[in-house]
Amino acid sequence: DFAGMRKAGSLAAKILDQLKNIIVPGISTEKINDFCHKMIVDNGAIPAPLNYKGFPKSICTSVNHVVCHGIPSPKKILQMGDIINIDITVILNGWYGDSSRMFAVGKISNKAEKLLKTTYECLMKGIQNAKPGNFFGDIGYEIQKYAESKNYSVVRDFCGHGIGKQFHLPPSVLHFGNLGEGIEIKPGMFFTIEPMINGGDCHIKILKDG
Repeated sequence: DFAGMRKAGSLAAKILDQLKNIIVPGISTEKINDFCHKMIVDNGAIPAPLNYKGFPKSICTSVNHVVCHGIPSPKKILQMGDIINIDITVILNGWYGDSSRMFAVGKISNKAEKLLKTTYECLMKGIQNAKPGNFFGDIGYEIQKYAESKNYSVVRDFCGHGIGKQFHLPPSVLHFGNLGEGIEIKPGMFFTIEPMINGGDCHIKILKDG
């Protein structure tokens, strides 16, 4: 099982690695979607988001204020100074590999740079605490503590999740919480840690496109 998951995760990471050369001012999020779709299919995998609960595209492209699950569009053209999250999930030989990465479009502001850096550091805090004998609350606690120490807030409406031969499985992996709360982390578990950090307060709203 670990071998299958590693291959799926490695493919998602490999595609994200290729994007740094094409994410430039003037490209549409649709073109990024098409590039990723081709790479996924060429590697013998299936794009998991496509038609998942009606989602119309192969990846998620979330620009600036969009926290997650942004829909690629030919009308959404990246501008200098934008920040974008690309979320890729592939199905390779029945296993789901789910990973996302933030990209800067050209030169970005110090404010945006700081947000990206802090969010990455939050992710690392979460990973450091994902070990047998700890609890899922420990992961959330460390992420929340670090984000709030830098005057950011943690989005509560979305979270990480178990993964394997299905896209979303228990447990929910909250990015906030208390030490010792939740399920104990045990060897053999597969799950995602995907902190979403806001520059303002933690609230979100669902846009018209869902």
